Amino acid sequence: GRSIPGQFILCDEAQNLTPNMIKTLVTRVGEGSKIVFTGDPDQIDHPYLDASSNGLTYLVEKLKREPISGHVTLVKGERSEVAEMGARLL
Repeated sequence: GRSIPGQFILCDEAQNLTPNMIKTLVTRVGEGSKIVFTGDPDQIDHPYLDASSNGLTYLVEKLKREPISGHVTLVKGERSEVAEMGARLL
């Protein structure tokens, strides 16, 4: 496998990844690299994932007690009122 040293890696829309895809990315992080995952489990576009089975939720649950990881949950959306309603109701 490949190792990616000395980089800042940003993975956006991680809620659409499977747990296996998350593992593939995390295990490629090399010495001196940092990796950040962003996403919203309420906005999954993948037909076979849901709020509890997606890679982002899996990652947070597995790493929540690890001293070298961190997690932030934002409570306010920055899109429109319509987008917030859609995420909440659909």
